[in-house]
Amino acid sequence: MARATGSWMTMSALACALTFTSVANAQTAPAENTTPPTADNAVMITVFLKHDQSRPLGELNAQLEKQGYYKAFPPAGVEVVSWYVMMGIGQVVTLRLPASRLREVNRVLEDKAWGAYRTEFYPTYDYKAVGIAAHEKAQ
Repeated sequence: MARATGSWMTMSALACALTFTSVANAQTAPAENTTPPTADNAVMITVFLKHDQSRPLGELNAQLEKQGYYKAFPPAGVEVVSWYVMMGIGQVVTLRLPASRLREVNRVLEDKAWGAYRTEFYPTYDYKAVGIAAHEKAQ
């Protein structure tokens, strides 16, 4: 249990640090920051877009259209790593972006997705090569 709590605390601290850095940078950055992600400034986040299951899909899509969601998300220059529908949940989108643009992505979702979706954000990193190597070594 202590190990899981420690991992959660580490992830929480990372998320707070990224948010603090991003907010500080975003407040001095121009509104249209299109800085591309690079190896030394990129972060990945996974966003759960949980749809409101009490409303029909057509109504949700109409609200998203009216709010400008489809035009604004994802912001220009933010890389979409993956975008899936998770049945019973909604959509799960993993993005790669410069840390300085984290606030921008958050604000787009607050302004354009809320109402149709509830959002959850998770810091993410690519583990595929490590996981496969560990599996192959165990064979």
